[in-house]
Amino acid sequence: MSAPITALGGDAAVYPPDPAFAAQANVDAAFVEAAAADPLAFWARESSLLEWAEPWQTLHTWEPTDASGTTIPKATWFAGGQLNAAVNAVDRHVSAGHGDRVAFHFEGERGDRRSITYAELEREVSRAANALAALGVEQGDRVVLYLPVLIETVVATLAVARLGAVHSLVFGGFSAEALRFRVEDTRAKVVVTSDGQFRRGTAVGVKAAVDEAVAGLDHVEHVVVVRRTGDETPDTPFTTGRDVWWHEALAEASDRHDAQAFDAETPLFIIYTSGTTGKPKGLVHTTGGYLTHVASTFRSVFDAKPDSDVYWCTADLAWVTAHSYVLYGPLLHGMTSVIYEGTPNTPHAGRHFEIIERYGVTTYYTAPTLVRSFMSWFPEGLAAGAVNVPSGGWDFSTIRLLGSVGEAINPAAWEWFRAEIGVGRAPIVDTWWQSETGAAVMAPLPGLSTLKPGSSLHALPGLTTRVVDDHGDDVARGQGGYLVIDGTWPGMARTVWGNPERYRDSYWARFAHRGFFFSGDGARLDADGDVWLLGRVDDVINVSGHRLSTIEIESALVAHPSVAEAGVVGVSDDTTGEAIAAFVVTADGAEHRADVSPEALARAAALRAHVATAIGPIAKPRDLVFVKELPKTRSGKIMRRLLVDLAEGRTLGDTTSLQDSTVPTRIAEVLAG
Repeated sequence: MSAPITALGGDAAVYPPDPAFAAQANVDAAFVEAAAADPLAFWARESSLLEWAEPWQTLHTWEPTDASGTTIPKATWFAGGQLNAAVNAVDRHVSAGHGDRVAFHFEGERGDRRSITYAELEREVSRAANALAALGVEQGDRVVLYLPVLIETVVATLAVARLGAVHSLVFGGFSAEALRFRVEDTRAKVVVTSDGQFRRGTAVGVKAAVDEAVAGLDHVEHVVVVRRTGDETPDTPFTTGRDVWWHEALAEASDRHDAQAFDAETPLFIIYTSGTTGKPKGLVHTTGGYLTHVASTFRSVFDAKPDSDVYWCTADLAWVTAHSYVLYGPLLHGMTSVIYEGTPNTPHAGRHFEIIERYGVTTYYTAPTLVRSFMSWFPEGLAAGAVNVPSGGWDFSTIRLLGSVGEAINPAAWEWFRAEIGVGRAPIVDTWWQSETGAAVMAPLPGLSTLKPGSSLHALPGLTTRVVDDHGDDVARGQGGYLVIDGTWPGMARTVWGNPERYRDSYWARFAHRGFFFSGDGARLDADGDVWLLGRVDDVINVSGHRLSTIEIESALVAHPSVAEAGVVGVSDDTTGEAIAAFVVTADGAEHRADVSPEALARAAALRAHVATAIGPIAKPRDLVFVKELPKTRSGKIMRRLLVDLAEGRTLGDTTSLQDSTVPTRIAEVLAG
């Protein structure tokens, strides 16, 4: 970044903590102060949230890359300590007398339901661990899971961890090519998949794609197949000797398994970055530090109450958010959670609200992209009798806490989320973190923090973030720059699988002289020193020397009452170098260029004027395109580079991470007029 990002927008309103919420919150000011006084001692105390078979001997070691950025950084946390991730997530709660507590309520896309208690989960995980061990899975082996959101996915993941093997979950909608890359990169011994999946009400076979993905990979010894779609996908290919039915393997296995404890630095999972830019990176997370970070932040950020909460994080199980805040975080605390197999508008746009009502969900953690979708599906809000809302409405009275994850949430979407689903009272924890960090790094603490719509505020206890310039110096308040993490933390990825040099170069070399971890995000500090995300540094637009944030312009557009969502990118311009192009989703579902009619021109002019008022004339989009959907990854991130390709008429880059591969084609048709 040759100059600071220009931060032109004003800050939103503030919401002080509710005294009633503060009175029952898990953490208080003393908790924060103790962490600030001695971060290492803080993490040592937080490690007691886990059950250790052997206590750790060395809290933390760190070998940073040298000032020239040439040596490979190395970290350990809680070295010498031994534990088992699955025992911490399941067995210890059964031993403590909570075996009858529901671990998960499962809701299938077709409406099938199943609830599983901790005692039942312990038996199923043990069966699966014995079945996988019988197939030759041992400590250190890699197992790839290519599955939808099912109880079996949870069981399989925990079974792999129980054996000390390494799990790598792949989104079930990815192509055979994307799956093959991950299977080949990890040199997986076993792949666990399903015969098919339900996608928007239709049964779709997937086993043939798995066979294509593993063809010729002699390190894949077995493919284990969960029967999900059954007779609706009758032509499921099956290779004798290699393929194994999940239900048959578990039927032959004992439901008792003597779990071994492993060193804290034993790899737990490999999570691949979404691939929005370049070849995906396989980030390696280890056991003791990761679980400590997740357990600590789940308790403090989500104010976890295992005796009374029903928690729902809507992330697909292959996303890092689900690793930390569907699987390990809630299970480490013995929580009851909800998981849902389908898309949020199948068979109708209120499906999530039905689920909240059915199970009495108290904590709802989702992505800004879904909130913005709700805004477009329910333009009059969620009051009974409004558009698309049944006459009786939905009951949100159980909701006490909301959460946002995936990218910066626009202030207008934040306000809608709180007013409509939070019934005007539930605090929102707007979390910032990455696959690389393992767990939340910045977020409000409910009951302590004064909330600002659109801001994650500042680093959580035990962590330090900064916004710095090219030299690594702190920027002044009101200015923008690079978001970095100062120092290390337990949940940090230890390396990139098979490529430690890429780990160094991607995250540590840029500010090696300061020892900072570079997040790749731009941010600004407000007058109070709180942080506002400005999007990926690669997404910054340079208009006549002004470096403008895509997030700020998108937020200004979304604040207009007619706009549900917006994707903003920079495109080539002979005069200004770059110009702003905005792809806008409106509540009425318009799909056309801005120049197709006088009405369209008038609407575009109104949006440009709105942005000029909210930010400044320099931020007015040159191009406006009205579309029904934006290209997104399954985790909800807008793939802005594809919008650039479309706007400039280039061949599309890698699309394997797209949630819906048809979206770019539809946008191209709109651009063609």
